[in-house]
Amino acid sequence: MGSDLIITIVIICIGIVLFVKDYFSIDTTSIIIMALFIVAGVLNPKEGFSGFNHPATITLGCMFVVSAGVFNSGILGGLSDRIIKLAKIHYSIALITFCLIAGMFSAFVNDSAVVALLLPIALTVCRETKISPGMLLIPISFSALFGGTCTLIGTSTNILVSSYAQEYGLEGFGMFEFSLAALCLATIGFAYIFFVAPLLLPKQKKEQDVLTKEAQKYITELLVEKDCPDSNKPLHMSKLVNDYNVQILDISRDRFNKKSIGPETFILEGDVMKVLVPPKTLNAIRDIKGYRVTGDKQFDESELEKNIYEVIVPFGSRLTEGSLRSLNFRRQYNGSVLAIRQRGEILYEKLADVKLMEGDMLLILGTEADVDALVEQNLVVALSEYKHGKVNYKKAVPAIVIAVGVVLAASLNLTSILISSMVGALLLVATSTLKPKEAYEAVEWKVIFMMAGVLSMGTALEKTGGAEKIALFIEQTLGNYHAQVTLSILYLVTFLSTNVLSSKATAALMTPIVISLASAMEISERPFLVAVMFACSLTFMTPVSYPTNTMVYAPGNYKFNDFLKVGTPLNIIIWIAATFVIPYFFPFNPGS
Repeated sequence: MGSDLIITIVIICIGIVLFVKDYFSIDTTSIIIMALFIVAGVLNPKEGFSGFNHPATITLGCMFVVSAGVFNSGILGGLSDRIIKLAKIHYSIALITFCLIAGMFSAFVNDSAVVALLLPIALTVCRETKISPGMLLIPISFSALFGGTCTLIGTSTNILVSSYAQEYGLEGFGMFEFSLAALCLATIGFAYIFFVAPLLLPKQKKEQDVLTKEAQKYITELLVEKDCPDSNKPLHMSKLVNDYNVQILDISRDRFNKKSIGPETFILEGDVMKVLVPPKTLNAIRDIKGYRVTGDKQFDESELEKNIYEVIVPFGSRLTEGSLRSLNFRRQYNGSVLAIRQRGEILYEKLADVKLMEGDMLLILGTEADVDALVEQNLVVALSEYKHGKVNYKKAVPAIVIAVGVVLAASLNLTSILISSMVGALLLVATSTLKPKEAYEAVEWKVIFMMAGVLSMGTALEKTGGAEKIALFIEQTLGNYHAQVTLSILYLVTFLSTNVLSSKATAALMTPIVISLASAMEISERPFLVAVMFACSLTFMTPVSYPTNTMVYAPGNYKFNDFLKVGTPLNIIIWIAATFVIPYFFPFNPGS
């Protein structure tokens, strides 16, 4: 075993540990891995950075723009009233409606965007009926995953695997080449979601506004008296903020509320401050001479000029780049975060230092305009209240025509998906359907950097001969078994890895290995490649296995075990089904 291969294996192991431990964001970890390969000399700079101009990366970036053209036109939001009206009839109707819509749209546009659109609509239905959010949101996420496997552009993993195959001199996949196989698995999956999942999902009726009600218990009023030690001091120098970590939400002065509060705002005698403070800290504040607690009664939201909004941090949001303090959230976005629901835990204390993550649910005190600004910048998805979207037909018509053109051009083999998506993105800007700034903001750069980074792992494995050696080991170990058994084991290993690593990282590692394995076994590589595509996307066992699962985690009030309970049987069923479905549509020896 050469030194370069040993270094490659060590770096990949380091990467796996970083992915699992979540020390850094997933895109940062991916770039660290790429940098280590370059610094160690395994890859030269050109090879290391080749992921940025890889066909899969460019295609994915263009498809983000095409998807944004469709979403920004309001064509999907315009269906909201009909969806709500239909879903309110009965739980079964709501389940079928949301799942089918999630599946159909996710086949052609970004699945995370589809779930982000459906989330507030589904929660609106839950508020107006007796349906618990937990009975709807996991099925919506799972349905989006099934829809994404049905076309080449359905998920970034499909694009990545197909582009990898072409780089190895193999034929890439057509737009609908694996659709029949995917539809077979989707049919099985939807049957499970409609008939079995409702028996396993959390049935207890949970209050959707439990986060709001709990946060309100932490809000009280303080009167600044004559001998207050903080009088005539700015907030950032006050004992209240520095010693007790109290968050000032509002200041009433001379019967008027201050419009803007910042670190430099002075505390004056007679001020009545609404503050966010934990009960234990409140007891300590009672002992401070100069502050008098006046708000022991239940907090009334109407007493403030601002309102409380529930939002979720979507995948790719810039809010995940740091804590509320490092982001200067209050001054930058004019809102106060009252509570954070993160990975099933509700946080009320020391929120300024909490590192935000995708899927976090935030309780924000602010104006409607403030929250709308956050939504428009794709920083959050509003959950508190769904706003009916209006269809902009001047944008909707060209957006739909261009999107359909992108799909048809690739599916009819008139050109590659790379070229058709690039032309589609340019046409959206050229026709003013999207402004250049909107097109730029539509690209989830976090995903682009992650893709570029993880591609270096496959490149390093191939260059050092690691993929071939691993494939040879697998062939020697499983050589006595039928190819179908080998495919089944590879599918199992892939989907289990995806529940720990990211789908892109798993695909980048597995694709060169299965290509080398098929060559060693002297059989077609296509069934193995399809298995990698499906196994990387159809992951249901944990809330962090796929972005859509993470997005529904907090709004659905789920526990980690809820995903294990509902997702594990489904993953096993799909694994067994895929073992037979994939070879049927993609024979190991197609010519025989």
